[in-house]
Amino acid sequence: MSEFNEENGSVKRAEEFLQVFKKGAEFTQALLKENERLRYQILKLKEPAAQDLSSPAQLEELQRLRRQVAELEREKQEILDRIKAVEEENHDFANRYVVVESENNMLANLYIASYQLHSTLDFKEVLQIISEIIINLIGAEVFALLLLDEKSGKLELASQEGINEADLPPINLGVGVIGQSGQTGENHFVEDIEAYQLDYTHPMACIPLKIKEHVIGVIVIYRLLEQKRRFADVDYELFTLLAGHAATAIFSSRLYSESERKLSTIQGFINLLTK
Repeated sequence: MSEFNEENGSVKRAEEFLQVFKKGAEFTQALLKENERLRYQILKLKEPAAQDLSSPAQLEELQRLRRQVAELEREKQEILDRIKAVEEENHDFANRYVVVESENNMLANLYIASYQLHSTLDFKEVLQIISEIIINLIGAEVFALLLLDEKSGKLELASQEGINEADLPPINLGVGVIGQSGQTGENHFVEDIEAYQLDYTHPMACIPLKIKEHVIGVIVIYRLLEQKRRFADVDYELFTLLAGHAATAIFSSRLYSESERKLSTIQGFINLLTK
């Protein structure tokens, strides 16, 4: 509600700016015309004043007109300064509106994506949804999803885009950039994305998938889409939110798949006993 009120207030201020700008422009034109008129009168008065400088009335009228011109010049400058300030404020408002609109769109997309993640307990569907989110929201072209095998302690390839399975063998926790990210649970990003060269052992970004402090996998990104040159500020927030939602969805779907297999095994054993 506060964001809605803020947007309405911003729109109202934009409308007020247009009215002020229009009135200011009209008033400035009027001032310029009045200024020219007074300058013309001063020139006319200077001629007789030059011929008869001893006329107090002429000198007094000349001084009065000069003061009036100076006052109008001051008022004109004040209005121009106010118009400039309003223009700058309106420019800032437009920039803020674009940023807020972009963030709102991202949050709306994330809400839809998180809903999709938790709408199914099928493990393969969850992996597919995560891949679609990484492509459509993050803008990644080449990436992989590694999941931790609790028995071997290795991060193994579960899903990939633009990568051959042979290019990314299982990785031990704590070994290399990916292994360290999986062990510490901390994100990793290269400093200069534009200068980055594809290296499967050193990805552009590592985002651990965590349930509380327990890491169950890592998303590794190697290349962004051509139209995306760098990560935006909102991307880092998306990484954090995505990591939590994706981890929960993967963990839940895994448990469900395991319980389904166990239930199927038990049911088969019972069927054998009852025959």
